[in-house]
Amino acid sequence: MADMTQFENIYFNQSSRPGRLRFANSGLGWKASSKNATQLPFLLPQSEFVSAHWSRAAKGYECRVLTKDRGVIQFDGFDLDDFDRLKSTIKHHFDTVLETRPHSIKGWNWGKTEFERSELVFNVSNRPAFEVPYAQVNNSNLVGKSEVAIELSADHDVAIRGPVGVRDELVEMRFYIPGTVPKNEDDDESQSDVEEQNAASAFYETIKERADIGQVAGETIVSFSDIMFLTPRGRYDIDMYPSYLRLRGKTYDYKIQYTSIQKLFLLPKPDELHNILVIQLDPPLRQGQTRYTFLVIQFLKEEEIEVELNLEDDEFEEKYADKLKKKYDQAAHEVVGQVFRGLSGRKITVPGQFQSAHGQAGVKCSLKASEGYLYLLEKSFLFIPKPTVYMAHSDVSSVTLSRVGGSVSSSRTFDLTVTLVTGVSHQYSSINREEQNGIESYLKSKNIKIKNDLVDDQTFLAAALGSESDDSDVEVAPRGDRGSASEDEESVDEDFHADSDDSDVAEEFDEDHASSGADDESASGEEDEDDDVVDDDDESENEKPVKKRAKMD
Repeated sequence: MADMTQFENIYFNQSSRPGRLRFANSGLGWKASSKNATQLPFLLPQSEFVSAHWSRAAKGYECRVLTKDRGVIQFDGFDLDDFDRLKSTIKHHFDTVLETRPHSIKGWNWGKTEFERSELVFNVSNRPAFEVPYAQVNNSNLVGKSEVAIELSADHDVAIRGPVGVRDELVEMRFYIPGTVPKNEDDDESQSDVEEQNAASAFYETIKERADIGQVAGETIVSFSDIMFLTPRGRYDIDMYPSYLRLRGKTYDYKIQYTSIQKLFLLPKPDELHNILVIQLDPPLRQGQTRYTFLVIQFLKEEEIEVELNLEDDEFEEKYADKLKKKYDQAAHEVVGQVFRGLSGRKITVPGQFQSAHGQAGVKCSLKASEGYLYLLEKSFLFIPKPTVYMAHSDVSSVTLSRVGGSVSSSRTFDLTVTLVTGVSHQYSSINREEQNGIESYLKSKNIKIKNDLVDDQTFLAAALGSESDDSDVEVAPRGDRGSASEDEESVDEDFHADSDDSDVAEEFDEDHASSGADDESASGEEDEDDDVVDDDDESENEKPVKKRAKMD
């Protein structure tokens, strides 16, 4: 057989473009056929080759190569006629038999799992239904007592495929594992002495061990212990590695690639006791059905950290001299923020020129039922802590200032509604009215369209009060002629006639007086008289001397 064997139109690890696969005594290699392809060539030395499996795949047939330290390598696109040639080639160059491994096509979602050297295999009727390479497992969580969630890493280097540039990707799988299993299966103890443990917990611990989740998979650059997170809530240890960071909590562990970090915000909390570090992620952190697009870390303002990076001098000078310091001894929020900035390559956004009426960077308000702080930054709005909402100025269509009418407290507060170009709006309520002028000045300086319902409300209220005043003057004009005591001294009471019946006045001041018309009045007349008496009683006290003075005349 020739010293080198070549296969055309072979796809490497589900690549978007085919290439050439070559086998030689020194190993194997793959290279994309297109000159415009961005995928780098792949080389595997003979010492790394462990075994190979042949099975049906998406683009025909595939050869899965298991390696010592590089996981599972997939070569897809073979024809059925290539099997004999490939089998003899692998036998010649690597002294290994190419095994045929047919997959189960029953479509069942129940079976058995096996932890092999480089991947997790899900078997149905003793045939593999699918495999999950450990290298693709980004995180795992125990959900309840019988369910384990596995989060798969998103490949940002894969070319976007599809007619409209959209690519679907599997990001999470869940396994329901009921029952119990022996805790120490390898021990020589009798079955009665073996301790039982939850099967889901055993699966969870095994996948964490095989995928290096929650364990040190290399030297950490720096670690921070017992850091307070507001989102997700709890205290976590932060281990910083060259290409990713790991959060280790009591219940959950997370692995976050630095490429997932989009923005960093370092903000003082208006309570003057804490500082906040906000980290925006894409893709977001997943915990079951919950997604965390933002991580919110809280530090005490007076807390300090003294730490030294775990880097050799040569490595530090070569890679991190312009990004990090070798030693830190300053405020905790500054140390953690600078380390995140240096390793992720993202800039830190800090408060701009805006200040509230009390000299703070944030304004206290409420988003629905959640109280928090709204920060008016140079290029965006940011509400923290939960739910964290980020709104860039370029995405804002208009901002409306309005009030909640009806309550006494509404005169002291107002609402601010931010409407985005997509039509989505966020209403921030219960903002102190002292902040109105400062916010309006800020919005004008950023050329953001303002709709001020406060002015319209005040204009409408003034108009309403004016119309009510006019109507009352017309309706109470007969009573208004009576006026106050001081007005009666200056004007003549035109409605009073000295020769007219004094029965009303006499009844008011003489209890023995008998009205001349009392026997002739009907029931309705008595009701009218009673109404008149009630009306007189409702008048102010200044009116009674007026009537008394009129009788004396």
